Amino acid sequence: MKIAVALSIGLFFFALSGVFFTLQQSTLIGCIAFFVTLWTNEGLPLGVVSLLPIVLFPAFGILDTKMTAINYANPIIYLFFGGFLLAIAVEKTKLHLHVANKLLGLFPATPRGMIFSLALTSALLSSILSNTTTTLLLISIAVFLTDNIKLKMRFALAIAYGASIGGILTPIGTPPNLILLGIMQEHNMQLIPFFQWIFMVVPLSLFMLTSVGFLLSYGVNAIPIQTKIEKKVLEPSQKKVMYLMLGLIAVLFVNAPVRPYWNGLGMSESGILLGFGLALFMPPFNILQWKEDSKKIPYAIMFLFGAGFSIAKAFAQTGLADEVASYLLHMTELSPLLLLLSVAVLITFTTEITSNTALISIMLPVIYSVAEQSGINTTLFMMVATLCASYAFMLPIATPPNAIAMSSGAVGVKDMLKYGIVLNLLGIFFIVFIAEYFWKNIL
Repeated sequence: MKIAVALSIGLFFFALSGVFFTLQQSTLIGCIAFFVTLWTNEGLPLGVVSLLPIVLFPAFGILDTKMTAINYANPIIYLFFGGFLLAIAVEKTKLHLHVANKLLGLFPATPRGMIFSLALTSALLSSILSNTTTTLLLISIAVFLTDNIKLKMRFALAIAYGASIGGILTPIGTPPNLILLGIMQEHNMQLIPFFQWIFMVVPLSLFMLTSVGFLLSYGVNAIPIQTKIEKKVLEPSQKKVMYLMLGLIAVLFVNAPVRPYWNGLGMSESGILLGFGLALFMPPFNILQWKEDSKKIPYAIMFLFGAGFSIAKAFAQTGLADEVASYLLHMTELSPLLLLLSVAVLITFTTEITSNTALISIMLPVIYSVAEQSGINTTLFMMVATLCASYAFMLPIATPPNAIAMSSGAVGVKDMLKYGIVLNLLGIFFIVFIAEYFWKNIL
């Protein structure tokens, strides 16, 4: 707490001492430093810090209470709320274990086969559930698959890295994706349809999953391993959840426009996901009970989204986004490819030491302003920045999956650094390459 206060005051006076930032902008910079520091060192509970903008922004004249609080009701938050309900149902019925057993049975019982199966299972689950939830659900599998310490470490990393890689497969997989959609919606930009998003990022995910599989299995593939794959029949409750999720995918598919052939149903994706989540409380499903299961909803994460949207709104409202963008405009003299690379490197390595949700909330309005003023492809650059925020593999603090892998006791910081630096560089390369030669032709 003392560190957060000291940093916020220090940055406030540093910004104010220059000739470019106003008092209001300097105050916002101090507040952001305060929030990010507390998010990083957990000086206060996550939910408490995430609600502070409602108190501090009006108090310091940055935004009024209504303009701040309305960000906590952003439609994107309710999209993720529906996703949380689905995740709770999957956990409650143990459907994830059935899916994991099926996927584990598809691969050979070798270290490389298990690493690929764990990474793929984690990636697929985190594409529809939060990557945090997915990692928590699967990490126990990694710990009990083998007694070999080296393999335990690599299995745990496979799940954590797979969750981060798979989290970008859909717009609902990870918080930065939702923040991107929220900011695009705020600026009246055309949102990326659900299945177009998947089509765009599947090649990236495949490249990264393949890299993880070969990297983590290097030098240990000869170690013998025995796995016990239990063949179980789906229980009625599991079938209900599975059918509901298949129905959700079908509705999202039909709702997505495929122009010029199909304009979609025009329904709100937030409403669709929330509706399917709420259906879990109703007949004929009756999977969730409000008194019992509502306690498992991570409201702190939802408040974190609201804080992120509030920070983004404050950036735009105070003119700080445009001011910071003016410093970055000289970068537009670079070729588009070098500019993409610069953005990717900046976001990837900065998010290693701070919350990716907080970072992307701060940086997307800046990137938006730079792109709009320079005439480059705004959606493309915002997409690159968003995905890079999830592709941080070096440190436990970088992403929740990394932290969970560390908490298992099987992974050391040196191990994560050794493999993470390689994956960071590969992620930057693949994202920039695919953005330049694939996404540019679509967005």
